[in-house]
Amino acid sequence: MAVPFKIDLRTKTAVITGGGGVLCGCMAMALAECGAQVAILDLRKEAADKVADQVKAAGGQAIGVACNVLDRASLEAARETIRTAFGPCDILINGAGGNHPMGTTSKERLYKEDLDKVQEGFKTFYDLDPKGIEFVFGLNFLGTLVPTQVFTKDMARAGKGTVINISSMNAFKPLTKIPAYSAAKAAVSNFTQWLAVHMSTVGIRVNAIAPGFFLTDQNRGLLTQPDGSMTERGKTIIGHTPMGRYGKPEDLVGALLWLCSDEGAAFVTGTVVAIDGGFSAFSGV
Repeated sequence: MAVPFKIDLRTKTAVITGGGGVLCGCMAMALAECGAQVAILDLRKEAADKVADQVKAAGGQAIGVACNVLDRASLEAARETIRTAFGPCDILINGAGGNHPMGTTSKERLYKEDLDKVQEGFKTFYDLDPKGIEFVFGLNFLGTLVPTQVFTKDMARAGKGTVINISSMNAFKPLTKIPAYSAAKAAVSNFTQWLAVHMSTVGIRVNAIAPGFFLTDQNRGLLTQPDGSMTERGKTIIGHTPMGRYGKPEDLVGALLWLCSDEGAAFVTGTVVAIDGGFSAFSGV
């Protein structure tokens, strides 16, 4: 892929969780274009392999690795596979995450007439399943914390390394209907700042990227109709995005490369970079 600028990552091994997805797959391509050896981790091995094959077809070095970010044994097995293929991790991108219907309300606001409504699939705040909240929080927060525990120990021993977490606009302004996901991503941003301080003495920089609204496999059905036109929720989002469009995966690449650069971002740690077309700056009026 064409990157906006190049940094020298020829001696680096990058590990990307959730690497089989649209956004993290693009990140993998960009890092490989700059010379990194890229390990693409995903719960779905076929998704990881697909991105790895795309990287290799473009002349880069990559492997796909099946991995569950909530299972330490799975992560440790992935780490050993990567060490054998490429050496220890230098750059960790914590991209695994997602939402779940059990942590989502049916309506944006609570109405009295809905308090006693009984309808399959209909959920008010009072119907949210704690197990669903737990799942969403675990996937996004613990799915960031545990891989960081596994992959940064080699960085700490070497006295250098970079961690980039994937937060969200929800961390700045919680969206209606998805309290679990919003809270979990706020936790990721807070953890990014905490970890940056904690790791500062061992030479590890920790930052986060907070994407605005990008069409992905997870949200496409919520934001677009089958014919490609926008849903009402999609129209609201675009109406509150000053640049008037969804982000493209390539829009994340400039910030990614900057944060990965030991020269360009040597004094940058503990920051959360919003890439949102101005969404977080717009008050709605």
